[in-house]
Amino acid sequence: MKHGIIVAYKPKGPTSHDTVDEVRKKLKTRKVGHAGTLDPFACGVLIIGINQGTRVLEFYKDLNKVYWVKMRLGLITETFDITGEVVEERECKVSEEEIREAIFSFVGEYEQVPPAYSAKKYKGERLYKLARDGKIISLPPRKVRIFKIWDVKISGKEVSFRVEVSSGTYVRSLCMDIGYKLGCGATAVELVRERVGHHNLEESINVFEATPEELESKIIPLEKTLEWFASVVVYQKFASGVLNGSQIFLEMLKEWDEFRKDDVVKVFDEEGNLLALAMAERNSSFLYTLKRQRRNERVLKLIKVFNMR
Repeated sequence: MKHGIIVAYKPKGPTSHDTVDEVRKKLKTRKVGHAGTLDPFACGVLIIGINQGTRVLEFYKDLNKVYWVKMRLGLITETFDITGEVVEERECKVSEEEIREAIFSFVGEYEQVPPAYSAKKYKGERLYKLARDGKIISLPPRKVRIFKIWDVKISGKEVSFRVEVSSGTYVRSLCMDIGYKLGCGATAVELVRERVGHHNLEESINVFEATPEELESKIIPLEKTLEWFASVVVYQKFASGVLNGSQIFLEMLKEWDEFRKDDVVKVFDEEGNLLALAMAERNSSFLYTLKRQRRNERVLKLIKVFNMR
């Protein structure tokens, strides 16, 4: 049984849940999940967790994402994308300079209202389900960050650009906000998620076209996931104790990367098996002080244990 993640390509049409179901059928395992939702009208990178890999997905949700989006000025739909019912169409008498100025004005942090038609939950129910029942819920705005916008192209009412955003940003809401700033509204008509963290389209695999063997060959082993976290190695004689929930004291550590207090750290045994994720209770630099003073203190607190044997 393999454990890890797949950098999947979700085409236009299926939901993120459909994509997970396809992987479940082909790999014959129920333990499959996804990090973050990609709307049916959108395509692009979707991180899929397999077996124990589902337990690291929460860390992929928080990564920055890069999108290419095309929006149509003057068109307003109830969902902020082209699949929604048209609410209004307006003329948009603005210059290219005004369009560019409006787009770039959103770089930085701003308060964004999640769309009423989204997978976000309100009192346990998905917003889009409530909206389809006629119950439009307006959630309070939340802070999002637009890190960078580039490659802006304008062709009449249609405007496309690339954007790097923080976790939780709705690009179709960004399009609508740009449209409102221009006084005419706007709707996202095409959306491609090009990157999640450093995982991009080039390495992704279309799970609907791939054979089970091709899909299995694309599983990134659990040991190679979360590569942005620091690692520590425990002596082999302590490995089974860690798998049984023993907290990690200084004497158990053979070697370690640099990390800071409260960082999440990957815990390996000497054979290279990922045993656990743990929260650092000290800066790594202080471990040398503890060692000199022969103080065998607890230095890592377990968060998740991966017993894959």
